[in-house]
Amino acid sequence: MIRRTPSLLHGLSLLLCLCALAAHAQPGKPRVVLYKDRVAAAFDTVDCVKNVIKVNPLLFFRGEIPIYYERAITHRLSLEAGVGVTLRNYIALSFTGDDADDFGAGTEIIPRLSFNAGFRYYFVDDVEPQGAYGQLTFAHLNYTKDIRTKGATGELTDEILRDDRTYNDVRLLFGYQRLSSNSNWLFDVYAGPAFRDRYNVKVEEHLDLTGERPQWAYNVNKSKDQTVAFFLGVKIGVGF
Repeated sequence: MIRRTPSLLHGLSLLLCLCALAAHAQPGKPRVVLYKDRVAAAFDTVDCVKNVIKVNPLLFFRGEIPIYYERAITHRLSLEAGVGVTLRNYIALSFTGDDADDFGAGTEIIPRLSFNAGFRYYFVDDVEPQGAYGQLTFAHLNYTKDIRTKGATGELTDEILRDDRTYNDVRLLFGYQRLSSNSNWLFDVYAGPAFRDRYNVKVEEHLDLTGERPQWAYNVNKSKDQTVAFFLGVKIGVGF
């Protein structure tokens, strides 16, 4: 028994050395895990930007004025929601079948609430919400206006027809958000397609020349269909 004890100790020492060499032979795996753990730990403990307020000034030309709020849930996942109001639409997008609002007399724009909400996933590890990302969002828009009809001589009457466009979108957006290096200001550029379900009540006005005297005629057409829309925009905001 006395002669076998050194051999047993040597065997255990050799086994421990082999285990150490095997662990050292795979340096990549533990380093990646440790790096992600450090980022996750820093997200929970470091005083960093986790909230962002943003606006999209370009949407004004499409008749929408929203304010966005983004809240970081983890170092890669965040929730973004927005609420706004729809007004006059200045731009006609023919490829989606949307037309601009009439600027003539007798057209009254009715402000409506709009909202959207979605989840954003950042493709890079960072303690703050910045970098390349993908986002899945649901959005609801409604554009409404009242149109007063015209009499035979073109004068406005008391009869009012309501034009209503309702859009429900599921948007898949890809973008890049970046915080300033010396302040909490940021920019966010994005683009992507959307599946749009729409319900339209369109009021069409035309001058009827078939009778003895010309007169204004109106058609109210209702339709419900689906189409594909495309989005491209820039947001600016501040984090805190």
